[in-house]
Parts: sequence; C-alpha cells; structure tokens
Amino acid sequence: MRQDMFSRFQARAAQVPHAPFLILPDGKVITYGAAYARSGQIAGLFRAKGVTPGDRIAVQVEKSATALLTYLATMRIGAVYLPLNTGYTAGELRFFLGDAEPALFIHRPEDEAAMSALCAELGVPARLTLDSQGGGELAMLADGQGENTPVHDVQSEDLAAILYTSGTTGRSKGAMLSQGNLASNAATLRDYWRYTEQDRLLHALPIFHTHGLFVATNITLAAGAAIILLPKFDVKELVRLMPQASVLMGVPTFYSRLLAEPGFTRELASHMRLFVSGSAPLSAEVHKEFSARSGHAILERYGMTETNMNTSNPYDGDRVPGSVGFPLPGVELRITNPETGEELPQGEVGGIEVRGPNVFKGYWRLPEKTAEELRPDGFFITGDMGVVDARGYVSIVGRAKDLIICGGFNVYPAEVEALIDAIPGVAESAVIGVPHPDMGEGVVAVVQARSPDLDEAAVIAALSGELARFKQPRRVVFVPELPRNTMGKIQKKQLRETYGDLFVAASA
Repeated sequence: MRQDMFSRFQARAAQVPHAPFLILPDGKVITYGAAYARSGQIAGLFRAKGVTPGDRIAVQVEKSATALLTYLATMRIGAVYLPLNTGYTAGELRFFLGDAEPALFIHRPEDEAAMSALCAELGVPARLTLDSQGGGELAMLADGQGENTPVHDVQSEDLAAILYTSGTTGRSKGAMLSQGNLASNAATLRDYWRYTEQDRLLHALPIFHTHGLFVATNITLAAGAAIILLPKFDVKELVRLMPQASVLMGVPTFYSRLLAEPGFTRELASHMRLFVSGSAPLSAEVHKEFSARSGHAILERYGMTETNMNTSNPYDGDRVPGSVGFPLPGVELRITNPETGEELPQGEVGGIEVRGPNVFKGYWRLPEKTAEELRPDGFFITGDMGVVDARGYVSIVGRAKDLIICGGFNVYPAEVEALIDAIPGVAESAVIGVPHPDMGEGVVAVVQARSPDLDEAAVIAALSGELARFKQPRRVVFVPELPRNTMGKIQKKQLRETYGDLFVAASA
C-alpha cells in the first residue's frame, strides 16, 4: 500500500466523499469528494502546462482553499511543491526561482508585471496567477479540465517538496523532503495527538511554512479530519469560530493575543480538545496564564524545516512549561559536543541531533552543505542547543549561533529570558550578545514591557540574586515590539545589528 499523503487524501475521498474537508469562514463547505475532483482539474492544467513528475512548481500566493488544493494537485501528478513566503520581494524571488528552476510559477495577479519580467529573465517556462479569493488564471483555466487526471504512483523516497530555510545566517538552502518524510511524520503526529476524523482544526497559520502546511494540513489528511480555514490570523475570528473547532495550532503570538481578548473565556474553550504551539519558543508565563484562564495546558512541540516534527510534550501526562517534551516515536535524539560530535551525558547542554524517517534527504544542489549537517550515521545536526532532564524531557536553550560567550563563559539566552519574562510588567524578552571591549561579548536584554513603570534598574535588580554575574545583562533596552518573522519568531540577528555598537559606543 502506498504511504504518501495524496493516497491518504484519495482514500478518504473515495470512502466518504461527502465528509467535510475545508470549512470556510462564511460557512461554505468543500467536501473530500469535491476537493479531490478539483485537484484533478488543477492537476490536469499543470500537465497541460508541461509539468511532469519531479518538476518543481513554485507558489507565491495568498492563503485560500484553491491555494491549498494546488498543493494536493502537485502531489497528484508527482511534481515537487515549492511554497514561497508571500513577503519575499522580486529580488529575493530571483534567487529561489533561479536555484530551483521550476517548470511552473504560480503568483498573485497584482505581481504580473514584475513576475513576467523575472520569469522571462530566468527562463521559467510557464506562469499562472491565483488571487486571494481563489480566482485568477489558474481557477479559470482549471474549469476547462477534466476531473480524472491520473494519480502518479510515487515511491516513499521520491521528492515531495522543497522548503527554503530563512537564510538568517547566510544563503537560503532548499531542504528536500520526500514523500516518506511527510507521510511518516503525519501518521506519527496523528497517533501521538489522538487525532481522529471527528476533529475540526482551526487553521490560521500561513501555508508556505512547515507548521501550517506539513503539520496542520497533513495531520488533517492523515486522520480524515476537517479544517476550518482562515485566510490569516485574526484573534476575533479565532474567538468567533472556536465553538466549531476541537483543535488549534498556532505560534506563541496566537496565545498571547487570545489572553488579551476579553471574549476568550474558559467557557469558550471548554469543548476544545487540544491547543498546540510551535515555530518559536512559548514563554513559561504565557503557558501558565493560558492554563489558568482556559483550563487547557498548551502542548508545545519542536520541529524544523529539515525534519518536520522531532519532539512533543505528551498528550497524556505533564506538559512542562519551557520544555518541548520527548522524542516522537521513531525519532532518535542525542545531545552532543558541538566541537567534537561526542555524545554528552544526560543533563549537560549541547547540540541537538536527530535521526528518523522524518529527516530530510539533504539540501537541493548543495552536496557539500548536506555532508556538513548530515552525519554518516544519519543524524542531522539541527544547530539548536538543548538539554535532556532526568525524566527525559527535552528543553531548547537556543540556537548555537545565539550562544553568548562572556568573559570565556557560555551564556544560554533561554535561561536568562525565562527569568526576565517572569518579572511583573514584562511581556517578552530577547537576550543577545554584542561585542564588548573587555568581555568579548556583553549580554543585552531587549524587553517588550507591559508596564510603563518598568525600567532598566528594576530588571537588573530582579536578576541579581538569580543569575551568576557573567550571565546578567549589562544593558536592558526597551522596545514597543520585538521584531519577528511571519511565524512569530524573534529576529535576533536584526537585534544584534541594531545594538551591535552599544558597548563600543559607551566605551568611546
């Protein structure tokens, strides 16, 4: 039996064609049968445009039901799906399209002039437009195609998608994910999180990212469940539609915004089964406040572009604030010395490495980089620093590149951030290291405050008895909002650039 995501979707459509697959905010329902038929029309259009198995289809469009069906249509014909962040500029797209060499590029109608010129320059063979309402050339031309486009017989090792990393530390890399990577992870999460066909997922995440596409969407397909599809995150829409849902998957911002919304009550959340958070660290304070307010403990998990999901807090059992839980079934995790690769004893901080059926095939056209980050024994060097406690819970202490070395001592930002976030009046913090004339790097805390009365002296005083001197921030900077990417992850590289001369200027 085939073990790819499309075959799961195909089987559900055949068995229960009238079961809901997508539920739109206005109440319109797209059944599994209707979605399967429409995927056939879109897939037929892709074939008419010359797309063959293994070809890349690049997509930069707004979220819509049709946009999600382009993903299914791509898998239907054995092509490779390449979702692109809707915030990327034409200059950034030049790299992605030039590197991936897609056979087809689907973009927004309003970008027609710029994309026409760019595709002509790069030799992209075909283009289609798709607007935010699901209209455009793609929809119009698909109407003229038959619904029975043959389903390509893919193998587990066949390439299913390429997702480009954010490129915060250099050139973006295309992570190659196989059919087996996606299907195995979706099946594991379905079982681990007790997902069934009765579930209704409130989907407010973007679909150009692992979280919204390969976790939220694929687990729904694996379970034969339904998606309540929101075009974007809107906290009032979450509150309005929550009575119809059983599951919410989000980033930490979702939960902090819900806590600030008067309409979010324990009664509103009483019928919900599961709240999942990922893509960025969830503060222990938000975790505790959410639990007290709603009666639900948020389930935090850990994954990345190259691996999908690696660990999860348990469905039954303690969901520990500040922890990402245990390795998922079938996934191995070890903590190693980043310099030597030697495995470290339990309780020691080191680099996180993972191995399992979820781990990607490598980086697109970068064999040297693949060899650097995939060890000969199959373990992937994630670049995250972490620790495993006596109970086996994994905690992330930061990215290896975010490690601060102050006076020769290692400072892990997550430890300092957890203490700062617990100070009354702090909404959230980001701890960075910047050049220091005496210590090599100085610790700086960038704080988003809830209270206007909070000042630098108060933060430093609150930490003085909690941290060794070398870990304590030498400066505390207050900002109205911390800079984030589209998934809510704080952009520490941007903060290091902004405050890079803080101590140099003071010394001068």
